[in-house]
Amino acid sequence: MNILWRNTCLRVLRPNVRVFSFSACSNAPRSLRMEEFTPDVIRNFSIIAHIDHGKSTLADRLLELTGTIKKKESGKNEQVLDKLKVERERGITGKAQTASMVHVANGKPHLLNLIDTPGHVDFAWEVSRSLAACQGALLLVDASQGVQAQSISVFHVAQERGLTIIPVLNKIDLPAAQPELIASQMTATFGINPEDILAISAKTGKGVEAVLQAIIDRIPAPQCKDDAPVKAFLFDSLYDRYRGVISLVNIQDGILRKGDKIASCHTRKKEEATDILCPGQVGYIACNMKESSEAHIGDTLHRVGEPVPPMPGFKPSKAMVYAGIFPIDTSDFPKLEESIKRLTLTDRSVTVTRESSSALGQGCRLGFLGTLHMDVFRQRLEDEYDANIIITAPTVPYKLVYKDGKEKFISNPTDFPDFNESSIRVTEVQEPVVKASIIVPEEYFGDMMELCYSRRAEELDHRYLSSGPDASSSRIILTCVIPLSEIVTDFFDQLKGRSSGFASFDYEDAGYQKSDLRKMVFLLNGKPVDALALIVHRSAQDTVGKSWVKKLHKVIPRQLFEVPIQAVIGKQVISRETLPANRADVTAGLYGGHYERKLKHLNNQKEGKKRLKRIGTVDLPQEAFFDILKR
Repeated sequence: MNILWRNTCLRVLRPNVRVFSFSACSNAPRSLRMEEFTPDVIRNFSIIAHIDHGKSTLADRLLELTGTIKKKESGKNEQVLDKLKVERERGITGKAQTASMVHVANGKPHLLNLIDTPGHVDFAWEVSRSLAACQGALLLVDASQGVQAQSISVFHVAQERGLTIIPVLNKIDLPAAQPELIASQMTATFGINPEDILAISAKTGKGVEAVLQAIIDRIPAPQCKDDAPVKAFLFDSLYDRYRGVISLVNIQDGILRKGDKIASCHTRKKEEATDILCPGQVGYIACNMKESSEAHIGDTLHRVGEPVPPMPGFKPSKAMVYAGIFPIDTSDFPKLEESIKRLTLTDRSVTVTRESSSALGQGCRLGFLGTLHMDVFRQRLEDEYDANIIITAPTVPYKLVYKDGKEKFISNPTDFPDFNESSIRVTEVQEPVVKASIIVPEEYFGDMMELCYSRRAEELDHRYLSSGPDASSSRIILTCVIPLSEIVTDFFDQLKGRSSGFASFDYEDAGYQKSDLRKMVFLLNGKPVDALALIVHRSAQDTVGKSWVKKLHKVIPRQLFEVPIQAVIGKQVISRETLPANRADVTAGLYGGHYERKLKHLNNQKEGKKRLKRIGTVDLPQEAFFDILKR
């Protein structure tokens, strides 16, 4: 097979011959060769939007209308491109999915290559590399929610890449829909012609036929040359247990034939193509690669002996949040490591390094694009590989600047210096900051300002988005620069709670800035627990120390002696709680006698506990870590 497909009615008769199933109303021939799809009848496009604006539902209708999938007898297909269990349970798209369709328009069949992209800011990298393989995009906006923060972000990404954008207003059938108001918002925000906006209902299928026609008419065909050297852009990869690493590519020029020797501009490795791909097509090649590193995202492939200049590609992924993952049973680490390795083959934005902890044993430290990305990865480990894991509190990468001018990045709090005499050569600590955009109705603006100030936001600015004559429907876009560490915890929950769910949030990297940060260590019976170390800002150290000490006090099981629980920064104790000892009733077996007889037993017990506390250690089971980190 030489096209990108998911859940299609596609079957192979013999090498290089593909048969497509057309809808019953189609007057096209029953079978077509892939070689017959010249670049002028190919359309490569993505669906982009804010989360929950109906991207996957629109993809269902497009697949049904082109006869790629059959319409269910009872009810509609529901997000057939959302393969993962976590996507179906949460109703989100976490992984860009693809499908190829054939649609007859203007008297001839057209090949439509669709990429359904995620809508959450954590998966912006998926959107970026999907757009790199397209010439156009459907920009979807919910007619009841209006233009959201991620809608603006993905619009600018598509615009920078020079893609043709088709604005689509979805969910016009909802009782709360305001098509005219939202259309005016789209016109003012994106600078588009109101006549270009297509009003549809992806759920019922109303107006979707016009979307198909607009894809044919408005999106340009890929500009390719048959007789030019082969140039293929590698934008994604996946893993097959029988065929190894499969590379998803967009053929920019030339014809890639079965048996051709191809080489990578990045790794210089040579492989043999196993099928044919024609100019302008989006498809996959299986070259018997065994390691995922051989399929470098953004790479340019060419035929051996015909070198071509590498394409600019796109901005590589950058881990924004780090967390340690440890097995609950330490003997399961080899199995966990293999599960992580397999899962990262389908999610190339995750970085992995080994890590060991005195409290949790051997594990891995993983870098993610955001907290939702981290949570989805955790759930996929549990769902797909039956992993029982403990995941540490998320942290962000910090930059240490030394006296000699050298810089060092750290993502593990245990590596952070204590700023005592042995670490005075560190002159400055910098933390990552992001430029955040919050779109919120006017009545919640004060709450959003308060939330931003409480999270150390700076450079706050706002402006009104254009709206209708009703003043109560005015919306404000608030921009600020905020430390990344302040939004990786409960910021998004607070944002939705304070705005009754109406606010939307998006951010982009804004570099590093100097900050007053300290490492907080938690001591149990005077001994530090490395897995619980935190990096906190000086202004929040008292609040954080007290809250975490109280959490530890609740989850740590009582010992046979008193256990002091302390939050410490350097040599300063920020907060302390004492876990009382389990008291055995040593006088229960006594009967009668003077009170001094009982006192003797109690004093002996007290001396024994002092001895035990001096030489004993605190029993801290894995369940306690699971409890504290889950909270």
